Amino acid sequence: MAGRIEDYALIGDMQTAALICRDGTADWLCLPRFDSHAVFAGLLGTDEHGFWRLGPAYPAGSEPPAADRRRYRGDSLVLESEWDTPRGTVRVIDFMPPRDGAPQLIRIVEGVSGRVPMQSALRMRFSYGWVVPWVHKVDNRTVAVAGPDSVWFDTDMDTYGEDLTTYADFTVAPGERIAFTISWQASHKEPPSLPEPESSLQATEDFWREWVDQCTYHGPYRDAVIRSLITLKALTYAPTGGIVAAPTTSLPEDIGGIRNWDYRFTWLRDAAITLTSLLRTGYREEARAWREWLLRAVAGDPENLQIMYGIAGERELGETELSWLPGYEGSQPVRVGNGAAGQLQLDVYGEVTDALHLAHMTGLARNDYASLLQLKLIAYLEDHWDEPDEGIWEVRGPRRHFVHSKVMAWVAVDRTVKLIESGDVDGPLERWRALRDEIHRTVCEQGYDKERNTFTQSYGSKELDASLLLIPQVGFLPPDDKRVIGTIEAIQRELSTPDGFVLRYPTSGDEAGVDGLPGDEGAFLACSFWLADDLAMIGRVEEARKLFEKLLSLRNDLGLLAEEWDPKLQRQVGNFPQAFSHVPLIDTALRLTASGAYGG
Repeated sequence: MAGRIEDYALIGDMQTAALICRDGTADWLCLPRFDSHAVFAGLLGTDEHGFWRLGPAYPAGSEPPAADRRRYRGDSLVLESEWDTPRGTVRVIDFMPPRDGAPQLIRIVEGVSGRVPMQSALRMRFSYGWVVPWVHKVDNRTVAVAGPDSVWFDTDMDTYGEDLTTYADFTVAPGERIAFTISWQASHKEPPSLPEPESSLQATEDFWREWVDQCTYHGPYRDAVIRSLITLKALTYAPTGGIVAAPTTSLPEDIGGIRNWDYRFTWLRDAAITLTSLLRTGYREEARAWREWLLRAVAGDPENLQIMYGIAGERELGETELSWLPGYEGSQPVRVGNGAAGQLQLDVYGEVTDALHLAHMTGLARNDYASLLQLKLIAYLEDHWDEPDEGIWEVRGPRRHFVHSKVMAWVAVDRTVKLIESGDVDGPLERWRALRDEIHRTVCEQGYDKERNTFTQSYGSKELDASLLLIPQVGFLPPDDKRVIGTIEAIQRELSTPDGFVLRYPTSGDEAGVDGLPGDEGAFLACSFWLADDLAMIGRVEEARKLFEKLLSLRNDLGLLAEEWDPKLQRQVGNFPQAFSHVPLIDTALRLTASGAYGG
């Protein structure tokens, strides 16, 4: 049975990722890419759908013991888990080395004290738990083959097969280190090279140490910021620069409900805001790679800009349901692909343009095509900004004139006007200045409720929406504008949970709601960070700090956040770990540090 979402640790090689539970079970791993079929899909089903458990032996019929302690080794993505048993203490080191050849998941067992009986239980199931592979020996290596995939299992320990599972039973003594590795290879190719676990471990630690050393943030929240930056780097697909929103699919926003989506793709919005956080903390190479990814993905066709693409820029992301998987804690359906790829979301033009603007302002080497793309995006917006859309939250109900979408259309035009004013490109400056003013005037007239002194979710509506918290952050209105303060206070009053976190918008629990979906959801963590930002901007810095540190307390013991927090169940929900939660964590830490609003 899968653990709680916060029970999982992330390891990865910047091309795919695995989730390791507290009990030493790898319950999720897609090979060879983030968006490939899972080899271990127990996270969304049962042990029958694939897992790899490595930890102290335990009696048949009982649950495997959870580690007594776990941590990342320094500022890295190398996981250490330790168990104290009646026979002694044992440590398991899990990591995926940055790829140089076949993708590998390496697990090293290290004896700390006593002599501890251990067991490795490996059950590979391809195609998200649907296909049982042919498992056999080749030159003393165990290989599982099914269709185009093969996974090679290497260890010096004796192994045996039972119940379609590969086992190794052994005892580890103090100072002894025993390695286990799985490597993926296309089944028609030669076997992957034999792993070198110890040298790979050193290389992995060196990689992360050198990468973290580039960080320019040295404030009081450095540990939280560094862990979030490492997580964002782990969600970056190194060959192309694309950034996945999360490495998982169908972890529910509502336990037992249908709000289960595939996040293993590159949302322009999520990737753009990730880029801005990386730029603000010194990571220019990632920014350059993402800009190149964007230019390839859009491919001179901004009129057909999608809100998301595959990690290599793929456009076809058709959504299907995997009927054989029961879902995380019974949350069905399990979906792969994402039908929202075909939605109209006008705000992405703003996020993308803002990211390109920041890259330009921070001195990233000029790319003429990026500037040309920005001009084309605005030319498209000029004709379409006043259309209804599905908005930032990808509602599956009717299109509306979402206020946030219009605000971000304003951002897109504003940043492009500033680019033209800088003299770096030519464009219809006066016409677009007038367009910027028209969008601003229309939003303030049609998206603002004078009686309640708040902006609203969409034109003419009474509902609030947490995305309105971005109005002062993107410069649409200054923080001291009474309409901004009124909106912040209305959202804090009407969209807050009892513990002070923020919902995205009201959910009615049925298809009649704004998002067209049954069920409810938890507090959206990004929105809660946005509130902390806004509170700091309007001078309520101590309140902002307290909210921020309360949000930090929701992270799991390894510093990781899912998409949402369920205030009723008091647990994390949604895909995990979520870039859209870690980015605003970084941004809020930077703002609070700049304001001097921190404890200690």
